[in-house]
Amino acid sequence: MDVRRADHILDDLEQMIVTGSFADGERLDEIRLSEHFGVSRTPIREAFQKLVASGLVEQRPRRGVFVVEPGPVELVQMFEAMAELEASCGHLAAKRISSSELRALEEINNLCKQAVAENDADQYYTHNERFHHLIYDAAQSSYLRDLAVKLQKRLKPYRRMQLHLRGRLEQSMSEHEAILSALTKGDSARAANELRGHVAVQGEKFHHLLTHLNAKR
Repeated sequence: MDVRRADHILDDLEQMIVTGSFADGERLDEIRLSEHFGVSRTPIREAFQKLVASGLVEQRPRRGVFVVEPGPVELVQMFEAMAELEASCGHLAAKRISSSELRALEEINNLCKQAVAENDADQYYTHNERFHHLIYDAAQSSYLRDLAVKLQKRLKPYRRMQLHLRGRLEQSMSEHEAILSALTKGDSARAANELRGHVAVQGEKFHHLLTHLNAKR
C-alpha cells in the first residue's frame, strides 16, 4: 500500500473519531477496520500509532486502542493554547524570517488561494498546514516548534472540520493575507495578533464548531 493511501486511512479515521462514528472510550477493532478499508492489518496498526501520538486514541496494554475524545471545555483550552503558541511563533518569525522563507510562504499561500477558488477545503488544509509549519520554522526555536507541531497534530481534525463551515475558507484566506503582510513588514506585534485570532476558536466560531460536530453525530 502506498503512502498516499495510508495517509487517507489516517485522515478518514481522524474524521470518523471527531464526527462520532466511534464513541468516546470505544475500542477500535483492527480486523473490522482492515475489512472496512480493504487493507491488511499492518497499515491499520500504523495509523493507530499515529493516532496515539496525536492523542486521539490511547493504547492500553493487553487491551487494545481506545478513543479519547475531548469535551467542550478541554477543546476550548487546547485551541487557546494553540493560539498562543502560534502567536509566539509569529512574533519571533517576524523578526527572524529570511527572504527565501518569505518567498516560500507566498508560494504556499498562492496554493491556498487556488484551493479556495476550487472550494476544496481538504486541499486548502493541506497547504494551510504547510503555511503554518513554515512560520514555525521561521521562528527559529526548535523547542517552540516542537510544542506547536504536537498540539497542531492533536487539533488537526477539528481545524480541518472548521474549514467546511460556510464562509470559513474565504475568512481563513483573508487572515492568511494579513499574517503574510505582517511578517513581510517585520511587524512582530501584528503578526502575533493576527495568528492568535486566526487560530482561536471562541464565541460564535466555537458555537458553530460544536453545532457542526453534533450534527455529524
